[in-house]
Amino acid sequence: MQKALGAEFLGTFWLVLGGCGSAVLAAAFPDLGIGFLGVAFAFGLTVLTMAYAVGHISGGHFNPAVSVGLAVAGRFELGKLAPYVIAQVAGGIAAAIVLYLIVSGKADFAGVGGFAANGYGELSPGGYSMASGFLTEIVMTFFFLMIILGASSKRAPAGFAPIAIGLGLTLIHLISIPVTNTSVNPARSTSQALFAEGGYLGQLWLFWVAPIIGAALAGLASKWLHLEEDSASAATPAPPSY
Repeated sequence: MQKALGAEFLGTFWLVLGGCGSAVLAAAFPDLGIGFLGVAFAFGLTVLTMAYAVGHISGGHFNPAVSVGLAVAGRFELGKLAPYVIAQVAGGIAAAIVLYLIVSGKADFAGVGGFAANGYGELSPGGYSMASGFLTEIVMTFFFLMIILGASSKRAPAGFAPIAIGLGLTLIHLISIPVTNTSVNPARSTSQALFAEGGYLGQLWLFWVAPIIGAALAGLASKWLHLEEDSASAATPAPPSY
């Protein structure tokens, strides 16, 4: 269990440092900025690389919503949920601290600004409403979990799950960065909101509630779609191994 929690900490750390770090440090870098496309690929690559690196140890969740969705689907022990979530949030916050220390070392540093945090209304990159943000986060997290649950199924081709999951997260960011800056991950949202300037912390509730709803719905849908497999594996509800 300690090794699994360590893997979740490291995986979430890398997701926040790689994904949010690319947004903060490189998205609009003078003349060579990577833009939304680069940030989207950065998030996808963090999950892909760490799923291969430590997914066999912990299941490679790196996201409280993923842990919830897997638990609802019967693919993860409910008793492990709280420790996993704590490890994921801790990993995200640790990465945000490192990113803050890097950013604050810039010669003309004048504050972190939005710090790649998630928001709606005036804090949405495109000015989208709370309702738009809520719906977006539910739908995007739903499909993220459907990809995870399907790609890691025993009946799916072995060894390819991290690729599908990483590309799925990339696509999700390509769709939804303009709406909420893309969360689908409460740990990622929490880590950035703690340091961002502005009202992001007051909007954090949405980026816990909506992703968890989407994940739970996906867990229920996947349990129905993969009913035969779930029944066969009910005696060993371990996290999926990538």
